[in-house]
Amino acid sequence: MRCAFLIAALAGALMISPASATIRIAGDGGGQIGAYIQRHAAMRQSGERVVIDGPCLSACTMVLGAIPRGRICVTSRAVLGFHAAYDLDQSGQQVTSYGGTSLLMAHYPQHVRNWIAQRGGLSRQMMFLSGRALSSMYAPCDSFAGEGRPGGSVVGAGPDFTPSAQANSWRRQKGGRTAAHKLRRTRHRS
Repeated sequence: MRCAFLIAALAGALMISPASATIRIAGDGGGQIGAYIQRHAAMRQSGERVVIDGPCLSACTMVLGAIPRGRICVTSRAVLGFHAAYDLDQSGQQVTSYGGTSLLMAHYPQHVRNWIAQRGGLSRQMMFLSGRALSSMYAPCDSFAGEGRPGGSVVGAGPDFTPSAQANSWRRQKGGRTAAHKLRRTRHRS
């Protein structure tokens, strides 16, 4: 009897694999490219599916090149925001980083590069991919057998996977403005 129970418990444990887990991205404002390259490499190695369930802006969008397309799904709340990379000069002004922008473009899959090119390429102005255009490129989460439902690991706006630490880091890097605030402000100006 004990042996049958142990065999059943072991079989159940073997059926749960890291590939069946989910990472949910929601409210990620981006950050430094290097940190995101490391973060996305760890996500790729985990074998977990990625659900984009809210804003994924700036360096966050590099997830599209790091995770195989078949392991990414999008919800109706997903919004991807792309812009040219930038550095700060001695006076604290943003200056376009052509090397960083080239790195971003090289990291994106071809279909995303094509979408960006059709809109004039990356610039200082953020361009948004959402709705039908996004769901034509990536599977809707309902096709992932429940992957779009709440649960799994929630990824905020930073490489340590801790939303509160990410938000604080983003505020320090961006002078107190959050990416979500910028997104709302940009949409209101349109």
